[in-house]
Amino acid sequence: MAQRVAVPDGGNKKTSRVRVAVRLRPFMVKQDEKGEGPCVRGLDSQNLEIINWRNATETVKYHFDVFHGEQTTQQEVFLSSVKPILPHILKGQNASVFAYGPTGAGKTHTMLGSSEQPGVIPRAVHEVFNLVRGKDENEGWDYSIGMSYLEIYNEKVLDLLLPSSQDLPIREDKDKNIFIPGLTHTTISSFSDFDKHFVPASLNRTTASTKLNQRSSRSHAILLIKVVRTERALPHRQQTGKLYLVDLAGSEDNRRTGNQGIRLKESGAINLSLFTLSKVVDSLNSGTAVRVPYRDSKLTRLLQDSLGGSAHSVMITNIAPEYKYYFDTFSALNFAAKSKLIMNKPFTRETVAVPVLPVKRARENQEAGGSGTEPQKKRQKEEKKTEQGGSSPSAHFQSPSEPSVMDRLIALEKLMMSCKDMAQSCKEIQELKEKQREFESKALLLSRLAGEESNTKEEPIFKNNTAPLQRKQSNATKPIKKQAVVQPLQVSQLQPLQQLAVVRKQSTCVKKKERKLSDQVEPPDGKENLMENAWESQLDTSVLEQSRQKILQVLNTGSLKDLKGLQQIGDKKAKLILGWREIHGHFPKLEDLVKVEGMTEKRFSSFMKANILSAMGK
Repeated sequence: MAQRVAVPDGGNKKTSRVRVAVRLRPFMVKQDEKGEGPCVRGLDSQNLEIINWRNATETVKYHFDVFHGEQTTQQEVFLSSVKPILPHILKGQNASVFAYGPTGAGKTHTMLGSSEQPGVIPRAVHEVFNLVRGKDENEGWDYSIGMSYLEIYNEKVLDLLLPSSQDLPIREDKDKNIFIPGLTHTTISSFSDFDKHFVPASLNRTTASTKLNQRSSRSHAILLIKVVRTERALPHRQQTGKLYLVDLAGSEDNRRTGNQGIRLKESGAINLSLFTLSKVVDSLNSGTAVRVPYRDSKLTRLLQDSLGGSAHSVMITNIAPEYKYYFDTFSALNFAAKSKLIMNKPFTRETVAVPVLPVKRARENQEAGGSGTEPQKKRQKEEKKTEQGGSSPSAHFQSPSEPSVMDRLIALEKLMMSCKDMAQSCKEIQELKEKQREFESKALLLSRLAGEESNTKEEPIFKNNTAPLQRKQSNATKPIKKQAVVQPLQVSQLQPLQQLAVVRKQSTCVKKKERKLSDQVEPPDGKENLMENAWESQLDTSVLEQSRQKILQVLNTGSLKDLKGLQQIGDKKAKLILGWREIHGHFPKLEDLVKVEGMTEKRFSSFMKANILSAMGK
């Protein structure tokens, strides 16, 4: 079992800015045919200038950490830019070096070099072995070095040490560390051992010829050197440092490279990943809490620790002096200027191994009943349980209103050992114990009363002679529901409609069906008419007659608007009344209103009642 502990370097959390070095390669064998000279030149060891494409008489100046001119050697590039960050790896911290620039600017030459002029990668690995050998044996640390080598080709992660491997996934562990499951990790003991694995793996990298570069890299190559140092003495701490050496593929202008077919697809994947890299840099420099698009590309996912993460990072920007590379050089310098503003937060990754043997012994003692080697937390829990169990065996009957009595008792007993006034402490303990006994007796009494009440309540329920409510009937014998809502639907029985007066406002569905039934079935003269006209007998005869004359006058002489002013007369009914009046003349009496289409006896009665009561209310 291991526990991860983040130990900041030097005891304080420090930030490390991404160091940016710019290297200008010399002219190629074929000089510029127009003889225009270089488009960029260095001013000193940190400054350079490039011609402004908007105005050829002006120049744009840039300032970086280091500027390497055309005559700079591989050794000088390594000593000034890469070597200072390598000692951090032996302290359990991460470091990364990656070359950026357009195609044909010399990135692979800077990182790999040749047998006569080795580049950054072989020099950095050689220096790591020198640092490990230079450590004093008396420090008490053992070192082991391993390597992994991969490429990102068309957004696929391929293992260069195992060419037969397929696309590998990229994962992130619980400590936010990026790793690749299934990637080959080989332990190396010397530089010759490294060279034996690295050279054949480099030949597996995908390269092709374009118009701008005879051996153009078609993938991003990443070499991982892992240094693990383990403490010999207990608790056997482990510190893991990683060195990422990245050779990026160059951005390409397909109009000048002449890419077609598979080369065009490769350049599209390269440009897309580099574009995502620029978005990551812009997001980190924005200063706001925006999402950094690390996951938009496999390259940025692997460089997550190098840009804005916890690594000491160095970016070597390679540029070309020819005018045909002008816009590529200009964009590369702008990207480098933005990258130097990124701040990383390096820290030491330390793993502490917890001894397994004492844990096993503790479990054995626990099974046997002993507690001599148990962890301190478990021992305290057991002590609390025993104290609580010994002080009051009936603690489960404690009153809900006083949940902290036992806690106070235990606290007072512990405080009694160091308290000066022993008598007062004993008195308080006795009072609390008496209070606890009272609560226990009350709880027992309440539980007995609750049991008796439950026994007494059970008997009348089963001895009740009254018939229970029949909420549910069997499906075989369903009784007819005695609700007035259903009765109007039984048309075949022709029941009187006087029952509908009670349930007229039950639902809109019932109202519509009532209207259909009323149109089809004429109610007989009898009790219904007497009940409906009962309200007229309660009114004054003169007032009733006066109201009837007013309504008759409106029906005979009123306009469309006046008719619509009557209760229960809408636009359609008013037009029907006007049409009837034009054909047949005036209404001799109010009852003749039934002759109008759609006006039944029932509706007429409702119409009269509503209008007379409305007139009296006014």
